[in-house]
Amino acid sequence: MLNSLVIAFAMYSKIPMPKVEWKEKNMSYSLCFFPLVGVVTGLLELFCFHVLKYLSAGKVMTAAFMTVLPVLINGGIHMDGFLDTVDAKSSWKPAEERLKILKDPHTGAFAIIYGIVYLLAVLGLYTEITEKGLQLLAVGFAYERVLSGLSVVTLKKAKKDGMAAKSADAAKKNVKWIMGAELAVCGAAFIILHPVYGAVCMVTGLLCFFYYRHMAYKLFGGVTGDLAGWFLQVCELLLMLALVFSEKLAAFL
Repeated sequence: MLNSLVIAFAMYSKIPMPKVEWKEKNMSYSLCFFPLVGVVTGLLELFCFHVLKYLSAGKVMTAAFMTVLPVLINGGIHMDGFLDTVDAKSSWKPAEERLKILKDPHTGAFAIIYGIVYLLAVLGLYTEITEKGLQLLAVGFAYERVLSGLSVVTLKKAKKDGMAAKSADAAKKNVKWIMGAELAVCGAAFIILHPVYGAVCMVTGLLCFFYYRHMAYKLFGGVTGDLAGWFLQVCELLLMLALVFSEKLAAFL
C-alpha cells in the first residue's frame, strides 16, 4: 500500500518521493491514493490564499498564484492531457487519427489557443471566488480526481496500451469500491461545508463526468490517460464557474 501511495504522488505530482519499482504489484492501489494529491493541492491552495491575504496582496496577484500553483504541484500532467485532447478534438478526423494526435509530441495551434483561454478563465474566476468557495474547491480537487480515477477503472479504454490501460490493468478489483467510498466522503465534505453550494459542486462534477464519457466513446472509442487529464481540467474549471456564479446569484437574490 505504501508503494502505491508513493507511485500515486510520483506519477501525478512533482512532490518529491522515494524511489520504488513501478511494477504491477506496487501500482495496484495507486489510483486509490490519486485523490490525496487533490487533498494536498487543495490545502496548499488555501494556505497560499491565507498567506497572500496576510501579506495584503491584491486580487490579481493572489489569483495569479492560485492559478499556477496546481499546475506546479502536478507538473502539468493533466494540462498536457487537456491540450492534447483539444488538438485531437479540433482535428475533426476519425477516431484512429485522433488517437495518433494524442500521442504526437508536437503542440498544435488549438492547444495553444485553448490553453491561454483556459488559464485566463481560471485567473478571472480566482479573482471572484470567496473564501467559502475556496474551501469547497479544495474538496473539489479531490472529488474530480476520484471521478477521473473511476473513469480509468470502469470505462472502456480506447487503447490497450498507455497510462490509462496500464493503471486499469494494475488496479485490484476492489479499487473501484474504495474509490466509490472516497466519492461518498467527498460528497459528505461538500454538504458539511455548505449544503447548497456543495450539492451544486457534486451535480456539476457528475454532469461533466457523463459528458466526458459520451465524448470519449463517440470521438475516441473509449478513454485514455490524456482524456482523463482533459476531464480533470474541465471539471476543475466548471466547479469554479459553478461556485462563483452560485455565490453571485445568491448575493443578487
